[in-house]
Amino acid sequence: MSDTAPPGPVLHLLMVISATLVSTSFTVGEAIAGDLDPVVLTLLRFLIASILLTPVIYLRHSLRPNWSLIGRSAIISSCLVLFFWCMFLALRYTSALNTSVIFTLVPAISGVFAILLVRERLGRPQRIALVLGLAGALWVIFRGDLQLLFAMAWNKGDVIFLLGCFSMALYTPLVKFLYRGESMLLMTFWVLVTGTVWLLIFGANKLLAVDLGSVRSMVWWALLYLAVFTTIITFFLTQYCTPHIGATRAMAYSYLYPGLVLLIDLFLGKGLPPVGTLPGVGMVLLAMVVLQYSSLRRERR
Repeated sequence: MSDTAPPGPVLHLLMVISATLVSTSFTVGEAIAGDLDPVVLTLLRFLIASILLTPVIYLRHSLRPNWSLIGRSAIISSCLVLFFWCMFLALRYTSALNTSVIFTLVPAISGVFAILLVRERLGRPQRIALVLGLAGALWVIFRGDLQLLFAMAWNKGDVIFLLGCFSMALYTPLVKFLYRGESMLLMTFWVLVTGTVWLLIFGANKLLAVDLGSVRSMVWWALLYLAVFTTIITFFLTQYCTPHIGATRAMAYSYLYPGLVLLIDLFLGKGLPPVGTLPGVGMVLLAMVVLQYSSLRRERR
């Protein structure tokens, strides 16, 4: 894939693909969260992804270190490491659905960070769209029943995941702020490598204490899936699209996560979502259209 910007519809299709893959990580992460320490799970995820991407980088670019790129990648990866650690730890105490609810706060938080870091200005339509998207996502999750929303009791896992969401909200503004025109595949690689280094610093002792031979085979398959599809591919797609469409528009795709989680649950045999969720789906889609269209108009002006 060339680093030259493709047509706008292609960029947005790539972000939809990325959002779909990320949505599966909530369900997969919930399934293996109790098997290993959160630091070890995140470390293995980054390590496997780095190893798989190494020969590709060697053939297409070079493994010769560019210290400026490595330093900027280390800053970006610190946000991701903190988020994934919080996610795995939180899923020990809360559900995939709760985490997808809390994640709907990320676009609004990311918009604030984008204003501070890259001077991205949000007009009134964009601010309305962010609020509408949040309301629509919550509607989908709680099936239009306000009593369920107000009855949601925050637990230890929810608070931990909220901390991770602040870290993730900083991710896309940092990508745009620190990008200097390098190959996005190369930046993705060094984000993974520096993320692995961060995790080795804080979690090497925990990794050495684990009997990897006794880990269930299902956990290894899940980690391989997370490493390839929800790490390498989604990191690359997000970092590839963000400089072209902006941090707020890229992060707004996370509003799709709750609805996609419900569809994944349906695919896994957990039942059809009720008809009452359809207004929420419409609100999310309308928010996406308003946000993307208003941002495009502002760019053209």
